[in-house]
Amino acid sequence: MCELLGMECNVLTDIVFSFAGLAGRGGKHGPHSDGWGLALYEGRVARVFLDPQPAADSPLAKFVREHPIKTLLAIAHVRRKTRGQVSLANTHPFVRELWGRHFVYAHNGTVKGVRKLKLGRFNPIGDTDSEHAFCYLLAALHHDFPQGPRSQVDYSNAVAKYAGRIGKLGSFNMLLGDGTQLFARCATKLHYIIRKAPFAKATLADEDVSVDFAAVTTPHDRVAVIATTPLTRDEVWTTGIPDTLWVFRKGKLVRTLAC
Repeated sequence: MCELLGMECNVLTDIVFSFAGLAGRGGKHGPHSDGWGLALYEGRVARVFLDPQPAADSPLAKFVREHPIKTLLAIAHVRRKTRGQVSLANTHPFVRELWGRHFVYAHNGTVKGVRKLKLGRFNPIGDTDSEHAFCYLLAALHHDFPQGPRSQVDYSNAVAKYAGRIGKLGSFNMLLGDGTQLFARCATKLHYIIRKAPFAKATLADEDVSVDFAAVTTPHDRVAVIATTPLTRDEVWTTGIPDTLWVFRKGKLVRTLAC
């Protein structure tokens, strides 16, 4: 299985601390050594780093850790393959354009029957069940909202509906971002924390690396972090309930939906 990491904020923030914790699980502290990826939004466009090499040993991952890029929304993934070979084409997160913006997606789990689902104008490049599920999800959203959704409620409900349909075919933990909000579906294991004032010190779960967030934030900052397994050992993370979808916007959990 893979590990997911998402970040959604109300102010520009770098993901270096959390990404360092995730990257260590990509071959050093965990078995997720079949590639890694990180997408960082700048408005409607996502800047994407992908590498089929283990994150713990990747020069590109080291570059990302040493050159912080601030963003309002980020999605990262370390892969332990279950379907599809180790290759750049099969490395998460996947990116497609819909409604004039990039959609970014990463998946943890196996959806064995996903190829039963019909695709629209979106086609997989690799051979994973994960990418096929992403293409189906976007096709379904495009079908319901050809020009884009006018209602955030209808939009969130549609994501929950189609993510739930995919989830009935297997294990479907996923992150989906559109540049303005982050959807996170829990099938088996997912956690989140919202860092806000009063900020405190946090230490990575797998390494003796700490950050005093009070020293690098303002009282108005709010940062939501979503991970398969909690990345820190001295913070309280909320555990997801299976078959639920979280919707994060401007660093807040704005909706929780059954799916």
